[in-house]
Parts: sequence; C-alpha cells; structure tokens
Amino acid sequence: MWIPTEHEKYGVVIAGFRGTIPYGLSLEIGDTVQILEKCDGWYRGFALKNPNIKGIFPSSYVHLKNACVKNKGQFEMVIPTEDSVITEMTSTLRDWGTMWKQLYVRNEGDLFHRLWHIMNEILDLRRQVLVGHLTHDRMKDVKRHITARLDWGNEQLGLDLVPRKEYAMVDPEDISITELYRLMEHRHRKKDTPVQASSHHLFVQMKSLMCSNLGEELEVIFSLFDSKENRPISERFFLRLNRNGLPKAPDKPERHCSLFVDLGSSELRRDIYITVHIIRIGRMGAGEKKNACNVQYRRPFGCAVLSIADLLTGETKDDLILKVYMCNTESEWYQIHENIIKKLNARYNLTGSNAGLAVSLQLLHGDIEQIRREYSSVFSHGVSITRKLGFSNIIMPGEMRNDLYITVERGEFEKGGKSVARNVEVTMFIVESSGQALKDFISFGSGEPPASEYHSFVLYHNNSPRWSELLKLPIPVDKFRGAHIRFEFRHCSTKEKGEKKLFGFSFVPLMQEDGRTLPDGTHELIVHKCEENTNLLDTTRYLKLPFSKGILLGNNTQAMKATKESFWITSFLCSTKLTQNGDMLDLLKWRTHPDKITGCLSKLKEIDGSEIVKFLQDTLDTLFGILDENSQKYGSKVFDSLVHIINLLQDSKFHHFKPVMDTYIESHFAGALAYRDLIKVLKWYVDRITEAERQEHIQEVLKAQEYIFKYIVQSRRLFSLATGGQNEDEFRCCIQELLMSVRFFLSQESKGSGALSQSQAVFLSSFPAVYSELLKLFDVREVANLVQDTLGSLPTIVHVDDSLQAVKLQCIGKTVESQLYTNPDSRYILLPVVLHHLHMHLQEQKDLIICARILSNVFCLIKKNSSEKSVLEEIDVIVASLLDILLRTILEITSRPQPSSSTIRLQFQDVTGEFVACLLSLLRQMTDRHYQQLLDSFSTKEDLRDFLLQIFTVFRILIRPEMFPKDWTVMRLVANNVIITTVLYLSDALRKNFLNENFDYKIWDSYFYLAVIFINQLCLQLEMFTTSKKKKVLEKYGDMRVTMGCEIFSMWQNLGEHKLHFIPALIGPFLEVTLIPQPDLRNVMIPIFHDMMDWEQRRSGNFKQVEAKLIDKLDSLMSEGKGDETYRELFNSILLKKIERETWRESGVSLIATVTRLMERLLDYRDCMKMGEVDGKKIGCTVSLLNFYKTELNKEEMYIRYIHKLYDLHLKAQNFTEAAYTLLLYDELLEWSDRPLREFLTYPMQTEWQRKEHLHLAIIQNFDRGKCWENGIILCRKIAEQYESYYDYRNLSKMRMMEASLYDKIMDQQRLEPEFFRVGFYGKKFPFFLRNKEFVCRGHDYERLEAFQQRMLNEFPHAIAMQHANQPDETIFQAEAQYLQIYAVTPIPESQEVLQREGVPDNIKSFYKVNHIWKFRYDRPFHKGTKDKENEFKSLWVERTSLYLVQSLPGISRWFEVEKREVIEMSPLENAIEVLENKNQQLKTLISQCQTRQMQNINPLTMCLNGVIDAAVNGGVSRYQEAFFVKEYILSHPEDGEKITRLRELMLEQAQILEFGLAVHEKFVPQDMRPLHKKLVDQFFVMKSSLGIQEFSACIQASPVHFPNGSPRVCRNSAPASMSPDGTRVIPRRSPLSYPAVNRYSSSSLSSQASAEVSNITGQSESSDEVFNMQPSPSTSSLSSTHSASPNVTSSAPSSARASPLLSDKHKHSRENSCLSPRERPCSAIYPTPVEPSQRLLFNHIGEGALPRSDPNLSAPEKAVNPTPSSWSLDSGKEAKNMSDSGKLISPPVPPRPTQTASPARHTTAVSPSPAGRSPMKQGSVQSFTPSPVEYHSPGLISNSPVLSGSYSSGISSLSRCSTSETSGFENQVNEQSAPPVVPGPSYSAPEEPVRKESKTPPPYSVYERTLRRPVPLPHSLSIPVTSEPPALPPKPLATRPSHLENGTRRTDPAPRPRPLPRKVSQL
Repeated sequence: MWIPTEHEKYGVVIAGFRGTIPYGLSLEIGDTVQILEKCDGWYRGFALKNPNIKGIFPSSYVHLKNACVKNKGQFEMVIPTEDSVITEMTSTLRDWGTMWKQLYVRNEGDLFHRLWHIMNEILDLRRQVLVGHLTHDRMKDVKRHITARLDWGNEQLGLDLVPRKEYAMVDPEDISITELYRLMEHRHRKKDTPVQASSHHLFVQMKSLMCSNLGEELEVIFSLFDSKENRPISERFFLRLNRNGLPKAPDKPERHCSLFVDLGSSELRRDIYITVHIIRIGRMGAGEKKNACNVQYRRPFGCAVLSIADLLTGETKDDLILKVYMCNTESEWYQIHENIIKKLNARYNLTGSNAGLAVSLQLLHGDIEQIRREYSSVFSHGVSITRKLGFSNIIMPGEMRNDLYITVERGEFEKGGKSVARNVEVTMFIVESSGQALKDFISFGSGEPPASEYHSFVLYHNNSPRWSELLKLPIPVDKFRGAHIRFEFRHCSTKEKGEKKLFGFSFVPLMQEDGRTLPDGTHELIVHKCEENTNLLDTTRYLKLPFSKGILLGNNTQAMKATKESFWITSFLCSTKLTQNGDMLDLLKWRTHPDKITGCLSKLKEIDGSEIVKFLQDTLDTLFGILDENSQKYGSKVFDSLVHIINLLQDSKFHHFKPVMDTYIESHFAGALAYRDLIKVLKWYVDRITEAERQEHIQEVLKAQEYIFKYIVQSRRLFSLATGGQNEDEFRCCIQELLMSVRFFLSQESKGSGALSQSQAVFLSSFPAVYSELLKLFDVREVANLVQDTLGSLPTIVHVDDSLQAVKLQCIGKTVESQLYTNPDSRYILLPVVLHHLHMHLQEQKDLIICARILSNVFCLIKKNSSEKSVLEEIDVIVASLLDILLRTILEITSRPQPSSSTIRLQFQDVTGEFVACLLSLLRQMTDRHYQQLLDSFSTKEDLRDFLLQIFTVFRILIRPEMFPKDWTVMRLVANNVIITTVLYLSDALRKNFLNENFDYKIWDSYFYLAVIFINQLCLQLEMFTTSKKKKVLEKYGDMRVTMGCEIFSMWQNLGEHKLHFIPALIGPFLEVTLIPQPDLRNVMIPIFHDMMDWEQRRSGNFKQVEAKLIDKLDSLMSEGKGDETYRELFNSILLKKIERETWRESGVSLIATVTRLMERLLDYRDCMKMGEVDGKKIGCTVSLLNFYKTELNKEEMYIRYIHKLYDLHLKAQNFTEAAYTLLLYDELLEWSDRPLREFLTYPMQTEWQRKEHLHLAIIQNFDRGKCWENGIILCRKIAEQYESYYDYRNLSKMRMMEASLYDKIMDQQRLEPEFFRVGFYGKKFPFFLRNKEFVCRGHDYERLEAFQQRMLNEFPHAIAMQHANQPDETIFQAEAQYLQIYAVTPIPESQEVLQREGVPDNIKSFYKVNHIWKFRYDRPFHKGTKDKENEFKSLWVERTSLYLVQSLPGISRWFEVEKREVIEMSPLENAIEVLENKNQQLKTLISQCQTRQMQNINPLTMCLNGVIDAAVNGGVSRYQEAFFVKEYILSHPEDGEKITRLRELMLEQAQILEFGLAVHEKFVPQDMRPLHKKLVDQFFVMKSSLGIQEFSACIQASPVHFPNGSPRVCRNSAPASMSPDGTRVIPRRSPLSYPAVNRYSSSSLSSQASAEVSNITGQSESSDEVFNMQPSPSTSSLSSTHSASPNVTSSAPSSARASPLLSDKHKHSRENSCLSPRERPCSAIYPTPVEPSQRLLFNHIGEGALPRSDPNLSAPEKAVNPTPSSWSLDSGKEAKNMSDSGKLISPPVPPRPTQTASPARHTTAVSPSPAGRSPMKQGSVQSFTPSPVEYHSPGLISNSPVLSGSYSSGISSLSRCSTSETSGFENQVNEQSAPPVVPGPSYSAPEEPVRKESKTPPPYSVYERTLRRPVPLPHSLSIPVTSEPPALPPKPLATRPSHLENGTRRTDPAPRPRPLPRKVSQL
C-alpha cells in the first residue's frame, strides 16, 4: 500500500534507472527527485527537472537528503536544508553542464577547457565543504573561492549576476530593494572595475651573469634608486655568484629571489631605477697572475640600471639581459649608476668582457597578503623580502622595528710615508658595552644572512676613497645602550704576501648619555692612528677619546689638530622603540622638570608625528597626568595638545593608530574628572566661534570633537562608577548648554566672509560620530531630540553656500547611517528632519548623489514584510513628502543627455539606479491603505491625471533595457513585480475617473503603451530561460505577462465605444504581444482583433485600416524573429470562430485568409534567412514574398523593400544578372520626371529622374558584371536618349562609350552558357513557396548535373533524392517528408531571327540561346508494343516533355516555377531520321576540321569513320532498312512515305560524306595507321554494296527531295498542321532535325557492330582527345548506339563513369569506352573548349537546298537543341541511361546550343571576317558534295595541345561550303586550287553550275567569297585578325528583322500568361 512520506522527501539518484517497468520513472545519475509516497522498497515521485512526469523507482537507487517542506499537501515545495552555497553550487553546475557541452559543439575550445577546470575545482571545494571538517576561517576562505569561481563562470557564459551576502545567495524578498541594488552594484563594480592597488611589489630573480672571462666569484647588489632625489629608497638585495656567473646556492630560492615590498603608487614613475652593482672577489688587478697573491679583495666589477617604468606594462620580463658598464676611473665608482642614468657616456663604458646580466622581473599589485594568496608558489619555494628604507607609507600599530642604517660614505687619508696612495679597506664591527663584538648583526642586504663584520671594497691607490655602501644593523633595543660601532682602516698591499696593515680606526656610540640615539644624518668621524699590533679589544682605552669632529670637547682641540684624516658615515634610525627627539623625552619625563611643562606642551606640535604615535599611550598618560596636576593652569594647553594628537591620527599615515587610541580610552584612560575641563574648554571655543576672526584653531578643535566626546563620556562613566552617579543633573545641564551653544553657532548665517560657514561645515562633518557616545549616557529619545534640534537649527536658505549645503546633506547621510537612526523610536523623531532636507535638495536638483545614498539607507532599514505600525506610519510620511518629487527626479535625470566622461557616466548611472531602487522600495512597501490615501489626496482630476501620466512614464523608463546591466535579471524581475502590482492598483483609479464623459485618450494610451512594453520585455520571456531558472521565476512571481495581458483585456472591454480612438493605433502593439509564444497570453489577446474589426466595421463599413496595419506590422515583427507556425494556426482558428455569427463574416474570412497566407510566407522567409550562406531557398522565398506584396496586397513600399533585400542577396551570391533584373523592378516603377522623392532605404532625398538615372547605372553595371551585355546596351540607349534630350553631352559621350565597350565585350570576351535543371519539390515538409511544385533552375558557371544535385541536397539536407524522372503520385505529394526530383532540361529559345541568320558570329548567337527562355524540354525513350528482339528500333519511341515557366530565365531569380507542361511522342522512324541527321552533321564537322587543319590529331575522324563504316558493314544502318524499308512497314504506314524517303536520302548522304571523309582521311592519315585506312576503304565498298549504291551522282540526281514547307511529317492525330509551339496540346510533327538521338535501348545482339557503335549513328561528336561512347544499359545491344542521347542531354551517370582517357589509350573499341561530352569537359586556358563550336557552326553557311529542310514553323531551338530525359539514374529495366552530347550538327539557320564552358575561340570572330553565307531564301537544290582539299582560313583558335588537338573554330570550313551548298560557285574556287585527292572531280562538279547563278548577293552579316582564299591565320590570341570589312552591328534585340522562316510563328498560349513586373528588358 502506498503511504505518503513524512521525512523522506528529497533525494539524489546514485544509480541510473531505466524505468522499463509499468509506471516506472526513468532516472539518470545525479538527478534530484521529490518523493511523494513509498511502498515496500519503492518510492513514487518525480524528477525535479521534469515535475510533470511522475512514476515509481527503487528506494535503494536514491540517496536521501534533509529537506524542509513548504505548503504541505498537493502543491508542496521541498527545499533542501543544506548550506546555501552548496545549493547554489549544485544548481549552477547543473546549468553549466548543458552549456559546457554546447561550447564543445560550437567549437569554443578555449572556454570549454577553462570551464572544465573551474568545474572540477568547484567540485573539489564542494567536497571539502560537505565533509565539514574545516575550521571557521578555512570554511570562509573556501566559500570565498567558490563564489569567485561561480561568478567567473556565470560571467563567461552570459548568465545572471547573483546577489550575495556573506557568500550566500540573497532572496530578494527578504531584503529591501535598495539593499538588493547595492549588493548587485557592489558585485557588478567588483566585476567591472578592479580596485586600483595602492601597494606594489617588485619581484626580482637573478638568473646568471653572462661574461666571457669570469673566473672569480661575484657579489651582486640590487636596490631601488630615486634619481630625482639622488638617494636609494630601498634596502639592498645581496647575492653571491660562483665563478661561472650562476647563483652559489641554486637550491635555496630565497638566496637568489627577492620581493621589494611596499612601493607606493607615487614610486611607480620613470625616475625610479633598479640599480645593480657587481663586486668581484679576487686579486687587486683583474689581469694579475694567479700566484701573485692569495689574499682576496672586494673590487668593483660593473653596474647595470633599468627604469621601473619599463615594467609598468604588467608583463613578466623573463630573461631580461641588462648591459653591464664599468666606470673609466675607479674613483667615480660610488656614482656610476647616476652617470649611467644621466647618460654621461664619457665617464663609463661597457665592461671589457661585454658582460650581460640575466634577470627576471615582475611588478605585482595589491597588499602583501593578497600577493601571498595569488602567487603562493613564489612564497612556498622561498623568497627574501627587501623592505623600503624607513617606515612604509602606513605605520601599523604593533609593528616592531629597530633598524639602524649606516652608509659608509668616504674617507680622507694621508699617504703615510708612501710614494703612492693607499689601497684602503674598511672593516666594521659592532661592539657592546662589555667590549665583545656582537655576532651576526651586520646585514649586507636581504638574501644573505647577517654577518659579524663587514669589509668594504678596495679602490686601487686612492687616499680619498668613496664607497657609499649601505648596511643595515638590526640591533635589539636592549643591546643599543652602551654599544658602539668601530671602523678599522687597513692598507692592502699588492705585493706577493698581500698583507693588510692596520693604520687607523674610528668609532661612534649608538646612544647618547641622555637616552637619545645617534641622530640621523652624516657624521664626520675622527680617524685615530694606530699600528698593526694595537690591541683594540680593550674598548676602554679609546671610548674616552672624541669620536666625531662635530662634537669635540675643548680639551681635545689640540689632539684634533694633529690629524687631518677623517671618515664619514650617514646614519638613519628606523625604530618603534627608540627616539632621537629630546623634546619628546622631556615631555615624557615632565615630573623631573615641572618648570618645563608649558614649554614641552608648546613644543609637542613641532615633534614629528611618527615619534608621537610610537609613544602614543605614554604621551596621553602624560597629558592627563598634567591635567590632573593643575587643570586651571594647564587645562587649555593640555586640551590643545590633545586636539593636536587626535587630528594627527586623521592623517592617512597614522590612520591605523585610531584603534590604539580607542583601546587606550576603553582600557587605560583614568581621568575621572577630566570631563569637566574638557566640556568647559570646548564650550569656550564654541562660544567664541561667531566672534573670532581667525577660525583655523577652532576648526581643528571641531574636527577633533568625536574623540573629545569619547574622552568626556568615558571620564563621566568613570566618575559615575567611582561616585555612584553623583552630579548627573549637572552633567546633563552642561551637555545641554554645550549643544545650545552649538545650535546658536549653527543657526548663524555667514555674513561676507566664509570662515563661519567653514566652521559650521567642519562641525557638521564630525557631529554624527558623537551620537554613539551620547547614547552611552542618554536615552535614545533624548539623543534623538537633541540631534533633531541641532540639525533643525541649520539655516534653510539653499543658496547660502553650496559647499555648506553638501556638508549638511552629508551630515544627514551620516545620521541616517548611524546607530541612532536604526532604532524605530528615534527614527520616527529624526525622519521629518531628514525628509525636509532631502525634499529641499531634490527640488533644486542638487547633490543628487548624496540624496540617492541617503534615500537608499532610509529604505534599507524598512524591510519588505515589516507591517509594524511604526513602519506603516513612516511610509505614510515618506509617500506624502517624497513620492511626487522622486518621480520628478527620475524623469529629470533620465531625460538629461548622458555625460561623455566615463567616470561621470558611471556616477550618473549609479544615481539613476539608486533613485529607481528607492522608488521601487517605496511602492513595494505601500499597502492598499497607502494607495487609497494617495489617490484620495489629489484634490482635482487634473492632479490625478498628471500623477498617473507621470508614474506611467517613469514605469516605461524602468522597463528600458539599459536601466540595469544585462545580467541583472534578479533586479529586473523584482522591479517588474512592483510595477505590475502598482499598475493593478492604479488601473482601478483609471476606470473610475477617466471613462465615459471623463474619458482621457492620453492617459489611456499611456496605460496601454506601458502594458505592451511591459509584456514584451526580454527578461520576462521565460521561453528563453533554462528549465531551472524558468521554474524558479514561475514559483516566485508566476508569468507576469499573462497577468498583464488579462489586465489589458479587462481594461479594453471597459472602453466601450471609446475603443475607436485606439483603432488602428493599438493594432501593432497588441499584435506584438500576441506573437509572444505564451498560449494563455495569445488566447487572451487575439480576440481583441475581432473586437477591433467589429468596431471598425460599425464605424466605416469595412476594416481596411485594421488589415493595412496588421500587414505592415506583421512584416516587421516576424522579421525580428517573433511568431511561429502555432501562432498562425491559433490566429486563424480563434478569429474564424469569433466571426462565425457576424454579418460581415465573408469579408472577415477574406482578411484572416490574407493575413494567414502572409504569415506563411513570412515564416518561410524568416526560416530561410537563418541560414548562413545565400542559397536558392533564400532567394526563392524572397521572390515569393515580393510577388505576394505586389499582386495580392498591393503594398508598394513593402514590395520595394523586398526588391532591395532580394537585390542584396543576389549581390552576395554574385548573381549579377539576377541582381540587375531585380533592380529593374524598382526602376520600372519610376518615371523620368522631376517629382521630388523622400529619403528611402539607402537613397538620399532626390528627384525621381535622379533616382532613375542612379538605378539605370547600377543595373547596367550589374548586367555588365553578369555578362548580359545585350540588356545593358538597351539601357545605355535609354539613358543616352535622356541625356540627349537634356543636351547633357558630357554624360551622353560617356554613355555612348559605355555602350561601345559593351559591344566590344560581346565580341571579345568569353561567355559561358549555363545548364538548366528541372527540380521538383514534393512532400509537406518543404516551405510553403516550394511545396509540391516544379521549377526550372539556371545553373552556375561550370555546374553540371551532379554538382547541381549535390548543391540542392546540401540546401535541403533532409531531402530524399528520387531516382526516376516519372511524375510522382499523390502519396509523395502528401508525405511528411521532402523529396527532390532533378534532371537536366534543354532551353528552347523564343527568338529565331538572330539564331537563323547566317553570318552572325557565335558570340552573338550564344546570348539568344540561353536568355529570355520560357520553354524547356527533355526526352525519355521507351518501347511501345511488343519489343522485337532481333531489331529493337522497330518499337523504340521517344516521349518529349515541354515545360513552360511563369517567367523567362534569367530573371529576378535563378529559378522559376513551371506553369504548364506538354508531352508528345516521337515514332521510331522519326527517331531514326534524327539520329542519322545528327551523325551526318558530326561527320561533316570532323571532316571540315581535318581539312582546315584544326586537328593536329586525326584520331577522332578515324574513330568516327571506323564506327560508322564498321557498324554499317556489320548491320548498323541495315537495321533501319530492315525496320522501315520492308514492304510490310510501308504498307502498314502509308502516311510515312515522305519520312521513309527522307531516311533513304540521309543514308545515301551518309555514304557520300563517308566517301569524301575517306578521301580527306587518306591525305592526312599517318603511316602507322595506313592498314586501318585500307581496312576502312574495303569495308566502305562492302557498305555501299549493302546499300545498293553504285554512282552517287545518279542517285542524287534521281532524288531531288525538296520540302518547301519543311518536313513532310503530319501530326499524330493525322491532321497536318503548322502550329506555333505556343499552341495547345495539338502538337505538330517535328522536323527530322528536331528529334534528338536517344540512349541505347535495344536488346538485340548484333555482334557485327563490334566497332565503335556509339560513333556510328549517334548524335555525339568526336573530339580530338575523346571518344564519345554511350554507356551500355543492362538491356541494350550493340546497335543501340544508333539511339544515342541528344547532344544537349546531360547524362545522369556519375562523372567518374563518363570520364574519358586519352585517345591513344582508349580508341580501340568504341563500345567499350565511356563517353564524356564536350559540355562536361573541364575548360581552361590550356584546354579552351571542346570541339563542339566548330561542329555546330560547320554548316551555318551551307545552302539550304542541299539538305531537305526541317519544318520552318518550328522554332529554331527545337531544331537545334535536344533535351535530356535523364535524372540521376533511370530504372535499368525500362529506361536507358542518357548520356550528354553537346556537339550536335544542325541545319544552317539553326544556331546550335553552345557548351557551358566557352572558349576564347568562340569570340575570335568578333574582329574576323565572317565567311560568306548563302541567301536565306534559297532552297530546293540537289545537294552536291564535292571533296576539296582547299584549306579554309578559319579565324578560330587552333589548339597546340597534343591532347586536345582539333578545331576550336567558330568560323566555317571549306567543307561547309561544298557539303551542303547550293552549288554557288564555291567548287570552282576549290578546283582552281587543287584537284580532289581521292574521288574523280567530274562526278562531283556536274550539278553546280545551274545553282551558282542564284547566289550573287551575299547575305547580311557576311563577307564575300574571296575572303576564303587567305592563308590560315594565327590564333586570335597571337595575332591581329585580318578584317576585310568591319563586322556588321548585331540586330537590336527588340527589333524584328525579316527572316527566311517566313512561316515561323511565335509560341502563343491559349490564354495570356500573367507575367511578373520587369517585362521591359525581359522582352528584349
């Protein structure tokens, strides 16, 4: 049975539980669970991370923890009873855990690893806290470390700042808001502005001395030197180096590392230097022989300096190399560092060994304890401490020091009978009174232990040596008295013995007889002469002698004259125990000299402060002793001395001695009667203030009043204890009189001089410190009344003195901070005075910083839940006095401009924040009664209105994001809670007072505006919070957005007819609210729109305003990321339900539908825009939205905005052509007028003409960059017309030049032709604008099917690629998935005029093939009926699909939707005709290329001939004969008679071409291929015989086939029609040229076609370096090559399968080779372009009569270009894989589709003579095919590549003339040059003459025949092409020129197709 748990309420999961049992709850290790019930070892409960799911789990899997339960029962809340720091750590680490993983995902490695270390550190610290074995101090330290790390991590991860008190999190409900603000501010400041350290330390580590010839030990001495004052400022750091220049004790870091401590900020300046002196220990001369002398001397070696300013960058200076210098003369050694600093180069130079000193230096900041913590490793390894000279800036009480610093300065010695000067060495000893030398009290510096004696360095031959060596003597105080220092002077011999001979000594006592120590300063000591054997151990023998020349006694004058030798030292005492001051000693010994008391007290002020504080207690005892002795005589003097000492402690240097004085007063002070004298003297001074002229001394007295009162109070307490409280009334009376004097003095106004006000200011600044002393003797109320009276006596005139006003406020502030104010009783007395002064200052807007601080302190004392009567009364007073002025102050300071100075700005923000916190505190404290009283206090409605407007405005300011730093979420939530509570109170007043006849629009508008921005605040969007944070907020405050939303709805319903005032103004704000993803809020707010529609309908009969506003706001709001699919559905469903019964339901439904559709598009747009790179999805989505705004909403401004967004996307993607078309949309909305246009987007204010001009230029530039120059030309003409009309010839000239440059680019520059791909997007998961639609996309440069397919899959990573080209069924359409169907399609150009005109260069034609394309097609082969296994061609049909787009490509997008699709079928016979036409054209091209020597390698022609002849011999063409020439077929298909004839002609023509090809082949075939050629010739005769051909001429003359109206085909419905391609589904039969070859489909086994089947009758061109073979499908036979893919069909086979090796390797057996079309070959400068252009253009100028013409009613592209049915792969059983071929041969007027990868060759015709064309109208002649060896002079590029040999010409070969010419006389020219090499001439020339006469006039855009006789020119890149006539201008794209296709008609749709906006250029 399940029992509710009593104590087991909370636990942590210690083992994972899968929860696979019924009702099981899945748990992970570390989850926290709340337990509800238990039963037999099982618990029932829920995980706190997901409280909605409850379940059961084993009790053994959970570790229970103590917890307390709030709200027992159904909604109980469990809070673990553990240390708050532990709780915070646990929850924070959970939050960090998920974010930490995200850091890894986002590749933020640095932060990831740092956070990992911090998390581990926190876990370790957490364990220590949980174990609970820490001491109190250690626990505090650990918590400090934890919170520091938590704050760091929160800051790094952008989490909230946590307010803390004593390391524990603070609940904002438990403290006042002002206190919360201060805690936040403190933590924020701590984070933002590190406190500038006042103390600094220099870390020095000696590494080594680098020197070439050391060999001796060294001493290195570091110190800090002040070059400004020319003195050292630190002790010395001394270390010894071995002979290698390394520290002698490397294992003891304290011997080579030191910390120079206690440097003040003033000492971090450029003129403070680190000086390093190096002394060597060794022989006298550095170059002496080793055996010369064994005695070691200290000798100068070198010096180095470094400015401390070089270290201020904060970087560690590791391995810094300091240069070491030596002085030129040894006598200047003492000042070498100064010379180096002053750069007196003449006095020093680099040491002879060029030594360098390697040191590591680092400047550390902070007090020494902080440094110990932060750099613990330095201290743990060991480091010596080097102090400053003397006391530090701050002297700490209890600091024990007794250091005497002695500087051995210099000496003056006589020669002593020597011819040269002495080498003097000084030895120093400290000798105590007993005569014994003191051991180990001479310190050379830190880093070296003290020694017993000191030896100076020796200067060579110098009788006036200067040493300047500083020594420290840390002698204990007890050893000082009677001790002296003795200096012995020795001459050091440089002879072999190296003796040191004593020749004199000096001494100096450390303490004088009167107890004073040796005074600081320089002392000139007497040098007493002595001999080597003199016994100096007996000190009594010399101590009686004089020691200093400064204090010689009279009887020793004679002795002094005998010596001229002197020795100078400088002494400096740093002691807390000994004094050198006689006056101090006299004062302390006042009882021995009573007569000197007055003088001693007077001199006290002259004694140095450090001397006084050293003996502070003794001095105070002395003063009060004198006061007790004779108060009448000395009272005033003692009082002044006491004031002096008290004020001395105000100095920052002695500030730390205040506690010493406090201790003295509490524990040692014994003057029980002193209070009378102190009060008396103090009152005397106060009474004299108003009269005294000089107030300095009085001000000193007032400054010291705190401690004077302390002495008075302590004295009175001592007196009361001693006497049992006698004279109490008298004492109170004295205090009252004193304060009355004070009040009188305070109430005086300064007349003229400011001295009085200064005294008042001094009193006020120290008066609050007296309160606590008075409280020791008086009742709280008494003291409060005294203080109130005193503060109340201040003059109230504000303009008296600004400085005094500030001091008054500071006094008020200190009063509020004082202990007195914390008591409720005294607070109620003092509050009115405090508020009075605050009100006065706030009204004047003065001293706002102090006012804010005082107010904060006032509210800090009023806790949130204080409901005591006293607190309520205080709130009453504050509300009445300050609420209004507080609101005004906040409005005032927030409306000021922010100051520029950063420090002032910080203060400004602090002040604003503090006032805001005060206002929030006040409002939170206010109860219903307070609000009621406040609202009742307004006498008129106007006052109430002003108040409400004011408070609503302030609330809007508080909601601003910049009000608090971004991580202050805690503060923002508290503020919002207060605001919503207040608004709920005030909304009632709004309803009662400002509705109906009193309606006030402004105040209601302000209310709604506030409510909206309140709901929209970022800090209230709980969806963005982590789960734990969201839970905490909801538990504490609920969802405040919903509360405010309900309030808005309620207030809106109250408005009634006044709602009309807010329509449409509030639509946008309310819409923004509804877009917030909170279901409850949406359900409350969306119905308001129905209400608005209803009221608008009543007013104006429609709701156009509502619609317009909704649409405008939706766009901007959704683009900001607001709204989602759920909102769209909710909006739709709620409003549709609401309007069901309305009379205006129909129009309402229309509006809702429009808005819903717009939302769909906007959501799609937003989702697309989230992607990183620009892709088709983004562009397509923008196009969809743009069209929606134009067509459905007619929102011109939004339309233009999206035009520019689309334009920017195109530019980013480098779609320059599309960018131009896009900008053209905006351009077409403008006219050439002078109408002024406002500033818009990036456009300035300008006229419409100027903007249109700007747009034109931008569009031209983009067309230029997109190589769409023809369109640019038209715009150039338009703008040129405008310039011409305005006579702006300057710009006209520029425009004409630009136009000319575009023409040049057309002819000269390479232009790639893109591929086109059909893409189907199927399934419901696609965005709305793509879903279940098909598009045609214009590919990028060089982009083939596989690349495009991969790009689409990258854009739609979840899409599934469909592997067939069939139309999908309904299940695919409705699937919850994404399906992509992609295959290549062929463009069908609309315009035929340029394409069919002869002589137009391919550069020009290429534009019209792929621009302004509406129609595309692709083919799919299939078998109809029974498949004949013996001959599959009998049943092989082709299904041809045509696609029509909504807009032509290119346009404003790279893809457009398919508007219409048509499907027709081609019969096997038509298919065969097309295959043969293609193969014939291919052969002609290769023969032409070979003839004109465009091929360096003849292999392609060889393989092509081999493929056709071999296949034909072995049954290739004969399969067609078997299929279509048999009697059965002819009888069963009587309608195909003409087609059968056409097929027969093509076969005969092929034989003709082959015969000529063999003739050409024989001429060029290399020797090693002769056998193959012979084989081909033999096989050709076999082929001819199989075809029954004997004489070509007879055959040809016998069959003059001519179709004046094109092909004799009839429609499939047997109705012969010549219809436009734009017609309906009745599709005309196609010309043979219009049928592409199809993929291999047969399954017959014609093994005879073993040789090059693909080359046989395919439509694929053989290039010089490739063999184009089809990939066999699994079911195809060898003959299927005759159904190869059309030239422009892109294969779906992977590129690897289509790659072709070099010809020499692979041209062995065509069928075994994969094919790679020229279109798929990579293109570059070395491999310019496949052979295809010349193949295409070979017959461009051939007479039309030679070959039967195709149907002229068909558009040229239909004849020229073939589509592909390929997708990525087709099903192997039913559909063959199609391969691409871009080299299809075509009839003259049909411009072939060029390759995607254009080559320079195609553009060489720009300046080359065009070959003579034939008249376009000539048709019907019998073809004459004359082989001619004449070389056609092609202007094309001849490739020199051995691999890519072959033609890349865009010119016309000579073969192109004779092959299909209409016998125009060209053969005569041929025969003039040479005879045919293989076939006899007469058989080819007979039919030429009759026709030649017709061809007299060359067609337009051609040059005359004679141009053909010129020699073959060099490639265009190497030579200037010869031009006989300038090339003709291309036709204007818009102009229509007569064409030979007289019957050709444009495609016309049954109904006019709606076209998008930019039609002016797109119709070109």
